[in-house]
Amino acid sequence: MTNRQGRRWLGEELTAGSFLRPWRIAAAVFHPRWIPESLDPTVERLKRLRVIGGAVAALGVYTYVQGGFAFDEMLDNAVTASVVLFFLTPFTVGVMLFVWRRSGTVRQLKRPLFDALKLLLLFIVSFFGTVVLMWKYSTFGLLGQLVLSLLGLWLCVFVIAGAVKLSGNFFGTAVVHRCLPPLLATVTTWLMALSDLVTGDLHGMSLMMGLVFVLGAPVTVTAISLLEMRRLRSRYGIRLGVHPAALPPLPPPRPAYSPGPQIPPQGHPYPYGAPTGNPYGAPSPNPYGGNRSGNPYGG
Repeated sequence: MTNRQGRRWLGEELTAGSFLRPWRIAAAVFHPRWIPESLDPTVERLKRLRVIGGAVAALGVYTYVQGGFAFDEMLDNAVTASVVLFFLTPFTVGVMLFVWRRSGTVRQLKRPLFDALKLLLLFIVSFFGTVVLMWKYSTFGLLGQLVLSLLGLWLCVFVIAGAVKLSGNFFGTAVVHRCLPPLLATVTTWLMALSDLVTGDLHGMSLMMGLVFVLGAPVTVTAISLLEMRRLRSRYGIRLGVHPAALPPLPPPRPAYSPGPQIPPQGHPYPYGAPTGNPYGAPSPNPYGGNRSGNPYGG
């Protein structure tokens, strides 16, 4: 799969057997080659912690406290999160484009912006297609339900694995600016949590317990996102309020670690020629004249 500019989209090579593993298809589709890798291991670890916090916010930790896990509750929260992402992601990026107008132009970011938008639309279509398929399941006959059960299971795994990938790269917005994924994660989790507080959807918990469980995830995601952006600013000079075109150049990517055997350097051990003479033999004659034989110190 190739986009208009000729860049490969799929994150890895796929074969016919790959379609038996929907998580691999999701990894290839929702983490394209053009998404930049993390700059260092610390940023990668912070990103993974942010993904965990975002998953807790999306599924709703209070469903585990009140009456155990509820699939309908998880589905409702997932639908809400998808709708929020569909509108909030372009809005947040638009606000940042307005902030960046003093140090750069939108035209400079046209290509990465369209790539991120296509990734967002691809996930939204996949998610709502899966939801519609589950809702229409009972309207088919026995054979149709059997086929739809297999297809629905494949799509559920595909969408869930894709959501995990997108929680880390946030629709590839890191290709626009490295600070956009943590910013979007923070804004999204807070909006979802505040909607529960405004509507009073605390699922029977007291106000104090509701505040703890509803606000726990966004506070955690915010703290991790701030650490991530602080790391990017202090180590690489990447600031959220600066246009990507005005940021300092990034260091080259880290070489892949190879745990193979250590091979000694090849070639001549003395690149400027081998030393002459026997290094353990008698000392050479006195080069300054005088007593040339016998004791070099006279006598």
